[in-house]
Amino acid sequence: MTSPPIDLRSDTVTRPTPAMRAAIAEAPVGDDQFGEDPTVNELQARVATLLGKESALWMPSGTMANQVALRILTRSGDDVIVSRESHMVWAEAGAGAVNSGVQFTEIGSKGTFTAKDFLAARKPQGHPLTPPTTVVAIENTHNRSGGIVFPSDEVVRISAAARESGIATYLDGARLWNAAAASGHSLGELAAPFDVVSVALSKGLGAPGGSLLSGTREMMVRAVRVRRMFGGAMRQAGILAAGGLFALTHHLTRLTDDHANARRLATRLAASPHIVLDLSTVQTNIIMLRIAKGAANAAAIVERARQHGVLVLAFGERTIRAVTHLDVTPEQCDRAAEVLVAAVEETSVAQTEER
Repeated sequence: MTSPPIDLRSDTVTRPTPAMRAAIAEAPVGDDQFGEDPTVNELQARVATLLGKESALWMPSGTMANQVALRILTRSGDDVIVSRESHMVWAEAGAGAVNSGVQFTEIGSKGTFTAKDFLAARKPQGHPLTPPTTVVAIENTHNRSGGIVFPSDEVVRISAAARESGIATYLDGARLWNAAAASGHSLGELAAPFDVVSVALSKGLGAPGGSLLSGTREMMVRAVRVRRMFGGAMRQAGILAAGGLFALTHHLTRLTDDHANARRLATRLAASPHIVLDLSTVQTNIIMLRIAKGAANAAAIVERARQHGVLVLAFGERTIRAVTHLDVTPEQCDRAAEVLVAAVEETSVAQTEER
């Protein structure tokens, strides 16, 4: 390849811009374990305000934010209701079982579920056989379902049903910024129904790392201890927090560009008879496409695309994910579409000739 590849594997692959690097280099720092890092403190206060919560706590990663949330909201042996293929179940190496001793009940389809689904799956307290449901978790946007936005009216109904049942609510909002940009709802509106909320800085916003957990002050005090137990306590974390502050100021409003680029890419892909792609699922910056029968499997197509300068991920035997982000231009999306369509169609011809 004569030029850098077009990297659509994830929105985590972005590099800090020169301006972000400058902000990181100039950030005032202190020891966060003593609560003395001014940049971390500023970021925590800003995110808490954006989400409409009392307090927020910086975490090294989104997985740690999810795991700390589980630990402060559950006891060992509890049941947690989640959407099917949620990140906590599919992408965190079984950490919920190891760290908190919980089991998961997956419900719904295509990244969402209803209050009726939740009530049907809920397990009562004090039953001699079943584990009690103590948390219902929603992932918004939902990664493995193609970045879909969870319907806000259904969130309100689920949260109300949970409160009536004495069940805590948690929002895995790693890409909540994208949900807000796509839905027109404010971050505070999307976070309001939940007891605890997490957001990530290293995905759509393009910071080099970090997530935040947010909720009441009492919950975040408990989260400080659990974060330390999990090895997430850091010292001059303001180096990373500065990237997050810069991203909130400069990258939040441009997320609609990523959404437009994803739609542009998806529209071209959906035109191929060898690709199955429901454009109604392309609501934010993630595209999940299925390879029709007759073409090679996803791994072979991913490798063919890589050879032509486009990087995507296989998410199953016949499923590929592509994610747009601030390091990808509209023109690169056009080029990526050409490469991916050609890779699928070439392998379709090859499969036919082999028969």
